[in-house]
Amino acid sequence: MLTQIQELDAEQWVKTRSSLDPTQSIFLIWTGKIYTFIPGEKRKLLFKIVGVSVSRCLPTEAGSWDFTSRELTYYLNPQTDEILRKWENPWTGETVPVIHVANNPVQGNFQGKFPAQVEEDSTTFVFDIFPTYPNPLAADPKFAEYSPFAIYQASELFKLTVPTADLWNSELSAVSQLRLSWDRIGQWLPWMKMGDRPGYLIYSASGKKVGSFTELPQLLQQEINTRVPLYKNAPKSFFDGEDMTSWLYFQKHFDAYLAGEIFPIPSAEEL
Repeated sequence: MLTQIQELDAEQWVKTRSSLDPTQSIFLIWTGKIYTFIPGEKRKLLFKIVGVSVSRCLPTEAGSWDFTSRELTYYLNPQTDEILRKWENPWTGETVPVIHVANNPVQGNFQGKFPAQVEEDSTTFVFDIFPTYPNPLAADPKFAEYSPFAIYQASELFKLTVPTADLWNSELSAVSQLRLSWDRIGQWLPWMKMGDRPGYLIYSASGKKVGSFTELPQLLQQEINTRVPLYKNAPKSFFDGEDMTSWLYFQKHFDAYLAGEIFPIPSAEEL
């Protein structure tokens, strides 16, 4: 059977990315690798990664949901799979603290139609996103060694595949399975202290939905239980204000970075 491109309702996308049940915290996990792409140089495997998104969808009106979530991604030693706390920059020789991704919140609104590649057994949502906006660090001279470029620019390429039957099963608030493919091209991370050196980071990752916190990789369970219990559950409500990003997190915690503190900064569970 040939693949058909169909416009699906937001309800089907909510069941895919999160859940129609606003009381549920839904976990999506991923693992992968980060490579360098530098003109004239061979690629280098810099890090392995493991991450989680915990989300919920809150209905606002007929056919519309507020999506709210938190995300963690840890940079791992590519040889040992251990969490990196310090990183020796192979280009500068400097050792710097590692700031892992701790984005809270990450939000959006789901309504309207969502294109998908629909087959008899599986349906795939494809999102090719190219964020481009002013770099929030560029205007401050103290960040010149970390992220001097005026424009933040990246590409995020997502494919999420789910059982087609689950989308139309009215007894399910969320799909029973999900396979994630995520590729990213991004600028050097500010904590890497790469200045204006040419080159990019290439991310290649895959993932899936899991049923509960106890199904997360042990590394993530340990970190969340001991350092960032906030990430055990999705936010209970939609926040006003902008999403957290690695660039804004670096700006917010720059003094802690200079002091060599361990990241992510501890955060207590939401009451």
